[in-house]
Amino acid sequence: MNSTEIKAIIKEQLPTIIAEDSSIRDFVLHTVSEYYHPKTEVDSKFDRILAELQRDREEETRKWEENKRQWEENNRRWEENNRRWEENNRRWEENTQRLDRHQDQIDQTLDEIKKLNKRYDSTIGALGSRWGLYSEASFRNALKGILENSFNVQVLNLNDFDDEGDVFGRPDQVEIDVIIKNGEVIVCEIKSSISKAEMYIFDRKVQFYQKRHQRQVTRKLVISPMVDNRALPVAENLGIEVYSYGEDVSGL
Repeated sequence: MNSTEIKAIIKEQLPTIIAEDSSIRDFVLHTVSEYYHPKTEVDSKFDRILAELQRDREEETRKWEENKRQWEENNRRWEENNRRWEENNRRWEENTQRLDRHQDQIDQTLDEIKKLNKRYDSTIGALGSRWGLYSEASFRNALKGILENSFNVQVLNLNDFDDEGDVFGRPDQVEIDVIIKNGEVIVCEIKSSISKAEMYIFDRKVQFYQKRHQRQVTRKLVISPMVDNRALPVAENLGIEVYSYGEDVSGL
């Protein structure tokens, strides 16, 4: 009998033998116990695995709940920050509108001030110009009265028309103050103020007078309380005597 036949007989007869003979059954159990764990040990391992799975599940659930709580907290903070941003943006827009209104008021006030300044400047300029003309005329009349009545001097205020435009570069009226004493001719320019250009114009007036009246001018005088410093070298080069502030006009 070979091993195959023996294995076939064992498989056929073993269940009956184990059921009828307890010693055989114990022998079989003892023999196979090295290959199979007892049920209690298997159950224990299974319980441990279930416990570990339960703990893992509980930990995952705890982490999920924590993440959910953090997410809700972050979402609440985001909504709060968004609400604050909208509130700040609304206040910014209100402040911007308020500043724009204030700026418009400031601009309007500045425009009104500029208009008033222009009006005052025009008024003051007109008054200054009129005051200067009145002062020149008053001084001219006073000088004429004093010189003619006290010093036997002839004072003439001439208004000649310059046809060729020698004085101003185009034909125009030329006003000249002339003082004549014993045949000596003095041309005088009386102005509230005089600039460098006006000093050149005065010299051309003298040349115009000499050409028009065929008389040699002995002296050229400028009398003014305000003389531009740049006009003084011009006067010196042209031989014009300048009298300003409290200086005396002597030798007439």
